[in-house]
Amino acid sequence: MWQAPPAPVSREWLPVLDMPAPGPQNRWTVLLRALLLIPQFVVVWALTVVAFLVTVIGWFGALVLGRLPGFAADYLAAFVPYDTRVTAYLMLTVDRYPPFRFRAPDHPVQVGLRPGALNRLAVLFRIILVIPASIVQGLASAGWWAVSFVSWLVVLVLGRMPQPLYEATAAILRYRMRYTAYLVMLTSAYPKRLFGEEPGSEPDGPVSATRPLVLSGAGRGLLVVFLLLGLVSWATSSVTASVDSDDDDSTNPTRHVIAPLVPGPADRVPGGPLGRW
Repeated sequence: MWQAPPAPVSREWLPVLDMPAPGPQNRWTVLLRALLLIPQFVVVWALTVVAFLVTVIGWFGALVLGRLPGFAADYLAAFVPYDTRVTAYLMLTVDRYPPFRFRAPDHPVQVGLRPGALNRLAVLFRIILVIPASIVQGLASAGWWAVSFVSWLVVLVLGRMPQPLYEATAAILRYRMRYTAYLVMLTSAYPKRLFGEEPGSEPDGPVSATRPLVLSGAGRGLLVVFLLLGLVSWATSSVTASVDSDDDDSTNPTRHVIAPLVPGPADRVPGGPLGRW
């Protein structure tokens, strides 16, 4: 009896990040990393403003066309790698300064994007759909930055980033890139695989140190620590904001001068403006 051949299994394509393995770094550039990046911060800020406007226009276009308009896809597909290169240098994963240009095929940090067809319903509710990924990305990044001084000190002393720290940092950087790509509609694939892939997941063999991104036990443990630190940082900031709000209310002078002009319960509050009468 004839049987139809099995249908091919479609494999979802995710934006890829290619970076070299951690190597020696110039201690002077590590020491002055934030200062060296000041010009890039200004450029990235300006590019981000334009990217926001292009994304808004592209959102309307994607609702109609089912894909980003060509100009929007071209700009955003250049902006995301540029931002990723700057962030990779800031997070000490590479020692090569990011160039001031969109196309940088010779730079060690490369991002692969494939803008294509989009689900109009997913485009319509993109801001809502991206909330879970935004929380994960925010917690992981906040946790990394909470101990960034320690990471900076370790790289400064050793002259290189230890492998477990590199793995966890690369995982956060890649997830952030995928989150951004999904947010600006450069991909229909939801950001995932924060904890990397299994060995041998690339059918043609490893392409770079981060494709596939295989995390060791220490790398996974460090990534969990970053997530927990991000959660603690978020909880602490929420409590601090709540306490500050209460303090502002208690020191608000209007609370001590607002009294009714006619007799009432407020007149007899002990210690109130009229409480002693």
